[in-house]
Formats: sequence, structure tokens, C-alpha cells
Amino acid sequence: MKKMILTGAAVVLTMTAFGASAATNINKTYLRKGTQEVRVFTKDGKLYCRRVKDNFEMCHGMDQQPDGTWTGKKMKHPDMPGFMTFNGTVVIGSNKKLSIKGCMIGGAFCASEIWDEK
Repeated sequence: MKKMILTGAAVVLTMTAFGASAATNINKTYLRKGTQEVRVFTKDGKLYCRRVKDNFEMCHGMDQQPDGTWTGKKMKHPDMPGFMTFNGTVVIGSNKKLSIKGCMIGGAFCASEIWDEK
């Protein structure tokens, strides 16, 4: 129960810091690790995050939630083996930043990044 409460609090804090976006049409470029361009866009109401240099898809059609976040269960990490998938959350902020988080094994292992809009 404590873990669930802490996770909920973390999402609220993240949304407060980043400002949940109500817009469903997105077409922006962000910088991952300062140099990797990632095109973040919506198509048919789903969110995609595609690395420009090799078209590596990270978000795989995430669904927008009522609170403005995007979630999905097919997220991939470009530095991990291709067979691995993660439960992911993306928050697109009004501060020209994007927060992306992926978890596996019931949330026991998570990694997150913050990308700057190009």
C-alpha cells in the first residue's frame, strides 16, 4: 500500500512540475541525452516517440489519460535488447520538457529521463 501511495504522489508531483498537457495533437522534437533527436507525435489519438537517426520507436502508441499523461505497456528502451518491453508513462510539460518513465517486473525496476524540447 505504501508503494502505491508513493507512486501516486510521484505522478502528482511530476504533473505539477511539468504541467499536464490537454492537447491531443502533438508534433515536437525533443533531445534525448542532449544530442539524440526524438520526434514525439500523435497519430490516431496515440502517442509515438521515434528517434530520428534510425526511426527507433520507444512509445509504441500510448494512450492519453484524463489527467493529461500518456501510458502504455509496449515501451522500448533504445539501449536495451529489443525483446524487452516496459510499462511507460510520458508527461509533456508546458515548460518545454518531457518526462518519460518505464518500469518492469511490477514496477520493481524503473528508469526515467527528462528530455528538452529542441
